[in-house]
Amino acid sequence: MTEKGVADPRSHKIEPLGKRHNRVVFSCGNDALNTYIQKRASQEAKKKIATTFVMANSPTSTVIGYYTLSATSILLADLPNETARKLPKYPHVPATLLGRLAIDRRYQGRGYGEVLIIDALRRALQATTEVASYAVVVDAINERARSFYAQYEFHAFPDRKLRLFLPMKTITSLFS
Repeated sequence: MTEKGVADPRSHKIEPLGKRHNRVVFSCGNDALNTYIQKRASQEAKKKIATTFVMANSPTSTVIGYYTLSATSILLADLPNETARKLPKYPHVPATLLGRLAIDRRYQGRGYGEVLIIDALRRALQATTEVASYAVVVDAINERARSFYAQYEFHAFPDRKLRLFLPMKTITSLFS
């Protein structure tokens, strides 16, 4: 527990979404993100579209926060010129999509988002031992979310300021 009697976000386990996780009351302040975890996440997992990872309250299994990972690609032409110059001249570069990341309102502002993003980056990096990925890509939902990702060294695509990427090389250095 922290000094305010709130559980330390690092003490919660992060795991794939399962039937036992209570997501009915999840509310992060964004209807699309709420609807996703409540109604669509399980179907997308079954169809192998995206894997949802959740942090849940231990006694009740109530979802505190979640994120999704899936495969994607980046058009080489969409990357900044200085980045694209260093890559093979394939039309597409493989990447990992951090599709969604949300924290229930009751837990926002307490470090849960940081714990989730670090876990997502660690999982994405681990996956590169079996499936290549140049970077983690995220589509920030708004300017506030863009600023959140920028703190972790994500870079904006030149023509899409809310689409950001973080090269695996940078992620590797974060964990070494």
